[in-house]
Amino acid sequence: MKLNISGGYLLVNPRELQVRLQSSQVVMTVLAEDIRLLASARLLLADAGAVRWQLPLDSDEQLQQLVEFYGITPE
Repeated sequence: MKLNISGGYLLVNPRELQVRLQSSQVVMTVLAEDIRLLASARLLLADAGAVRWQLPLDSDEQLQQLVEFYGITPE
């Protein structure tokens, strides 16, 4: 599944999620089990031990799509 976000898009599949930021040509990848979602701040959090990053989502709809796709309960 492809979700458009400000400045790029998310490529979502059952095993991993990729963030592709078009302006800087950055690609960030996280395995599905390392994804967290913060509902109050609409944040996608990647925590794979030594590698951590976060990405603000544009809308509650994007957050809900990720919740439904991965079956994650947002914090």
